[in-house]
Amino acid sequence: MRATFAAVRATFAAVSDFPEHPSNVPWPTKSWSVAEPSADVDRAALADALAAIAAIDGEGGVSLATVVVHHGRIVAEQYGADVDADTTLISWSMAKSITQAVIGLLVGDGLLDIDQPAAVPEFAGSDKAEILVRHLLEMRPGLAFIEDYVDDSVSNCLEMLFGDGQDDHAHYAASLPLIHPPDTVWNYSSGTTNILSRLAGEIIAASSDGRSRIGSFLDERLFTPLGMTTATPKYDTVGTFVGSSYVFATARDFARFGYLYLHDGEWDGERLLPAGWVDEARATKSVDEDPPHFGYGSHWWTWPEFPGSLAAHGYEGQYIIVVPSRDLVVVQLSKVPTDVRAPLLAALRRVVESVAERGVS
Repeated sequence: MRATFAAVRATFAAVSDFPEHPSNVPWPTKSWSVAEPSADVDRAALADALAAIAAIDGEGGVSLATVVVHHGRIVAEQYGADVDADTTLISWSMAKSITQAVIGLLVGDGLLDIDQPAAVPEFAGSDKAEILVRHLLEMRPGLAFIEDYVDDSVSNCLEMLFGDGQDDHAHYAASLPLIHPPDTVWNYSSGTTNILSRLAGEIIAASSDGRSRIGSFLDERLFTPLGMTTATPKYDTVGTFVGSSYVFATARDFARFGYLYLHDGEWDGERLLPAGWVDEARATKSVDEDPPHFGYGSHWWTWPEFPGSLAAHGYEGQYIIVVPSRDLVVVQLSKVPTDVRAPLLAALRRVVESVAERGVS
């Protein structure tokens, strides 16, 4: 498995090495340093992009929070009405990328091999027994699941979160039939994430003789080391972390999570995620057929116009965009309908483009 990560890492060597944290800037564990944009930021272009984000309020959407981190400092920040730096906001599917971090921690502990069949009771003795953990991470297990957020007559997602599956999300999703051979069809699925989340919780409990639960694991191994003091995960009735959808945190704390991935899973001199895990996340395995055709790696999206990037996406316009080639993290938390998504994404691209690539003045 380590060799696999090394091979993935090699594909990025010429694309985007991870930046060094500036030696004269404290790590943002306790608080973020705030500064004016540096000389390699086009301030006028950044201001225009931020204004375009704020303008979606007049187009039927609401921008709740924007945070731009460059060279380890917050260089731009803006909030909507009744929102400030201390307001916790929902992640929606950005939580999927937090689930990927949990899986990475277990891999680093030697408790999980992603290239082995997923130990899921509903898979045993069936045609689903060949589904690997990797297939789940890459959204390629072949399980039936309709990810629709509006039509409850067809949506497995709504049925899982609010209908018959609401008490045990993972059991609902794992019980759905296999409709494609594993690793042949990409199908974005919140159910797939909750299967992974339950698997992680079971491994954590087993490794501690039942003394630990995924909530304490998240706090001790991820949120506390990063200083994500506001991060609040939610659980279904049987106690499974709803890793598909539910982490509440401030925009600044979501930026801390992005900053971990900007630095290859290292934080203040300590390796939290195994070497190569971030490269595994940003190695594009599939491409969404719907515009704007984002790539998909392992529970992270990729933006093809920014090679080496990775991004956590949420349903209503939540984004953590990580661009190592520009030493940049952008967090955007919104509440926008689908028809406002295009102008929001265009403005976010302009934010990224306002920052020069490293080594380019």
